[in-house]
Amino acid sequence: MKLFPDGQRVGLGGAPLGNLLGEVHEADAVAAVDAAWDEGWRYFDTAPHYGLGLAEERLGLGLRSRPRDEYVLSSKVGRIIYEASDAATDDEGFDVSTTRRRRWDFSPDGVLRSIEDSLRRIGTDRLDVVFVHDPDDHFEEAVATAFPTLIELREQGVIGAIGSGMNQSAMLTRFVREIDIDVIMLAGRYTLIDPDGLDDVLPACVENDVQVVAVGVFNSGLMSQPRPAAGTTFNYEPAAQSLIDKANKLADICESHGTTLPAAALAFPLAHPAVAGIAVGCRNAEEVHTNAALARMEVPAALWSDLKSAGLLREDAPTP
Repeated sequence: MKLFPDGQRVGLGGAPLGNLLGEVHEADAVAAVDAAWDEGWRYFDTAPHYGLGLAEERLGLGLRSRPRDEYVLSSKVGRIIYEASDAATDDEGFDVSTTRRRRWDFSPDGVLRSIEDSLRRIGTDRLDVVFVHDPDDHFEEAVATAFPTLIELREQGVIGAIGSGMNQSAMLTRFVREIDIDVIMLAGRYTLIDPDGLDDVLPACVENDVQVVAVGVFNSGLMSQPRPAAGTTFNYEPAAQSLIDKANKLADICESHGTTLPAAALAFPLAHPAVAGIAVGCRNAEEVHTNAALARMEVPAALWSDLKSAGLLREDAPTP
């Protein structure tokens, strides 16, 4: 299926709507969805994991008045959200205090329940794409039960496409080569500063006609600003000084070509033939409009050759 309708190759990533790394007010979250729609973005991704269902609920609020056939919606399976007797603060990066908890479940019943729960939280009648989410420590269960269940649902026409979303490329490569999947969500492993997906998963996707949604293109905070800010993060951890230094060198060359580091970071993954598009996490309408403007910026072709000449970008990386 076509993941990014109407030639638009940017979509909204839903993790921030679930209070990732800090509180987001509901009005701001819904405004982010509205702004994404106004910018022409028609791909929306979420997951039960994001804020223990909060991101799905907020995305649903933002999409409830939108024609269902005019956008592509993806969510994920692998974690079940359930109710506990007492409230607690989440310990997996989301600023929520709730009676909800999560548990791993890749069983057929778990997959079906997860999808049903997502449909209820979002308030929709179907998911277009379903990813097996973060099965790093659950390879056997994912292969034995989760993927076969999703394949059956796809064959029944219940969902349009299936795949997996992860922060690593090695296991994704195995899934691409060994499982009949349609798409992967590659988080942080094909970016301007970390393009190592070129070594395994991206060639596998080309060979097996599997589409890629590239996410984490800023590697959390490192490339989200023209210059790395104080306390910046790489993959949600404090960034090493060597990475900050590299980001500043990248920024030097971007600025010499009249563009910015985040504009180049958004443009870079889209040049690879396997990448269908990117999803960008945004916390409010302002961030959506900022990223949409960056994605529209013309990045000079000479930038890429200069980055390669400076040893800041791999020679084998496809560029716009």
